Formats: sequence, structure tokens, C-alpha cells
Amino acid sequence: MENETTAAALQVAVGRLVRRLRQTHVPGQLTLSEASVLSRLDRDGAATPGELAAGDRVKPQAMGVTLQALEQRGLVSRSPDPGDGRRVLMSITDEGRRLFIDRRSLKTHALAEAIGRLDDDERRALTEATRLLDRLTEQL
Repeated sequence: MENETTAAALQVAVGRLVRRLRQTHVPGQLTLSEASVLSRLDRDGAATPGELAAGDRVKPQAMGVTLQALEQRGLVSRSPDPGDGRRVLMSITDEGRRLFIDRRSLKTHALAEAIGRLDDDERRALTEATRLLDRLTEQL
């Protein structure tokens, strides 16, 4: 029962945090799905649409819509896979990287200001909780 209580509280807390971060979204900027794709491409390098869909646990059709929107805006580019010409690789463009970094900076700055209002013990606990949230995400 304790795990269920913790799970419910965590779901509410994370939901509230995500909603607050979404409030900093400006129309015309990146959606969460687009930011996730750009983050993955920036961090891991070129990937196939299927790999990106699997990494974000979305259907290939949904990933296709996201990639099409990013490509139309010049934020990603496609090229043939040198190892298999039937496949396509998606890569982040310089413009995509710039926009992603700008967006990340805005949200990171807002979070950093809020974290700065916590005391030292709370900041240490949050650092550890972040590691645990990453591990928890991998378990889902």
C-alpha cells in the first residue's frame, strides 16, 4: 500500500511540474514531443524514425508527424543510411540545435531559480531524486 501511495503522490507532483513547465511554452516554439526528438538527436546522434519512435515509446505514425513538422521548420534533416540505403537517418540541424538549446536554457533557468530557493538539504535530496527518477523511468 505504501508503494501505491508514493506512486500516486509522485504522479501528482510530476504532473504539476510538467504543467508548470508547459506554461513557459510560447506558441511557435517546440512542443514536448519535438523537444524530446531534438534532445535525443543532439545527445545520441542520427537515428532512424523507428528508433526515435521506440525511444519515446510512441507509434511510428506519431513520430512521423513530429519529424515532418521538425523537417518543415528546418530543425532536422534526413539522409540515406550509409549502411542500408532503404532506411533514412534523421539528424538535428544547426538551427534545430540552437532552438533546442534556447528552449532548454529558458526552462532550465526557471527551474534553477526555483531550486535556488530551496535549502541545501532540499537541493541534495532533489539531486538524488533526479537520479532515482531516471532509474524509475527505465523500469516503466
